[in-house]
Amino acid sequence: MLFNHTPTAVSHSFDDANLTATTGLVPIMGLAQNAGLPDLAEDQLTVSTTGADKCANPAPKLATLVAGMAVGADSIDDMNLLRHGGMKHLFDRVYAPSTLGSFLRSFTFGHVRQLDAISSCLLTNLNEHTSLLPTSQETAESSTVFVEIDDTVIDVHSARKQGAGFGYQGSRGLNALLATASTSNSSQIIVGQRLRKGSTSSARGADKLVSDTLATTKRFNPGAAVLVRVDSAYYSSSVTKAVQDAGANVSITVRMDKKVKAAIATITDDAWTGIAYPDAIYDEETGAWIARGEVAEVPFTAFTSKKKALQVTGRLVVRRILELNETKRAAGQDPLFDLFRYHAFFTTLDQDHFDTVVADQVHRRHTIIEQINAELKNGALAHMPSGVFNANAAWVTIAALTHNLLRAAAGVVGGRTSKVRAQTLRMRIIDVPARVAHRARKLILHLLKKWPWVQEFSRLWQAVLGPPRPVVA
Repeated sequence: MLFNHTPTAVSHSFDDANLTATTGLVPIMGLAQNAGLPDLAEDQLTVSTTGADKCANPAPKLATLVAGMAVGADSIDDMNLLRHGGMKHLFDRVYAPSTLGSFLRSFTFGHVRQLDAISSCLLTNLNEHTSLLPTSQETAESSTVFVEIDDTVIDVHSARKQGAGFGYQGSRGLNALLATASTSNSSQIIVGQRLRKGSTSSARGADKLVSDTLATTKRFNPGAAVLVRVDSAYYSSSVTKAVQDAGANVSITVRMDKKVKAAIATITDDAWTGIAYPDAIYDEETGAWIARGEVAEVPFTAFTSKKKALQVTGRLVVRRILELNETKRAAGQDPLFDLFRYHAFFTTLDQDHFDTVVADQVHRRHTIIEQINAELKNGALAHMPSGVFNANAAWVTIAALTHNLLRAAAGVVGGRTSKVRAQTLRMRIIDVPARVAHRARKLILHLLKKWPWVQEFSRLWQAVLGPPRPVVA
């Protein structure tokens, strides 16, 4: 692509009051309204400001924040993206960034919990428009809902931000604890979130989040089996008990303590089963690409140091990988005997439906939550916008709510778009420019000709703003 004009023959002018740069917000916010977001905010959010404005008008302000995050805002100032050109013809009560900042700073912890409840109820309502966690009965894996829990540090650059501290990454930040749910046929939705101090440990408050998360997840598909997959940071009796109390299974990485090492030592050489990795894995410790491994399992009772009510009986699944030193092997110095590195996890999955190899494959996929961490940090959680902790906690919850709204919109579009990331959905569906025109008391949006994703945009528009489907008796 080449620019084919002389510089003096080109000019620009910001003077068109009928252009919009984010026309895709019309069906997106229409979907949010159909799912009851304004009603939920009016009914459940009691936040109010001080001064002349005693009523905070939470519904339009919350909707403005959601719309801003949907178009890519990662700070309060970026909410000005909504106040341009013909947007006033499409949306009413779009608040200024300064007003939204005051609104967020008036939040208390109780108001953040109200936002959590709104996010949970909105998920249930969105599930009525498109199945967020579809399952099938073809295999045990396809009929299971997978819940992942992980925390991530959001870097901040000021010690004046409330709650900022140095966490396990060594950088100053705030700690966001997230819980996601997905199936083999769906993308991940966020079913739980908490903002914590930057210096907090990963497992703090995880048992409460697990209980809330599983209660929300079971509303979508009450008959589906649920598996909670987490890493060793959450290996505790309290987290496991919360999972069991909710009627779910657990698959959790264990720490290599003396008890686990003793259990691994009881595995005989003929008990190991070879597995082939779908993709080679780069081992940073040895500097080699590992393409094969072996798995085995033994019966195991976790948390035997606790009282009997907290002890859990299940399976200890162990994966071992041969230690390789390519430098010495290239020099002809083969080892006298093989050395292995071991990775173990504890699970309560039924062995009849999830044998050793399948259980290992299922557990390794718990790292998919890192995709959500990366997606949020590439969007609304690129920064923590306020110096007030509860304002930032509300910001995290609204970011999760917006993520779920975009996932529902992608599900409504369907096809290959159903699993695209927020950035892709934003580029194809939301950030579509249009000219607003009025004709015969109707509002007409003139969009770009030959837009590559016309069909996807039209499907979402028709599903959200089209006439209702006829009722078939």
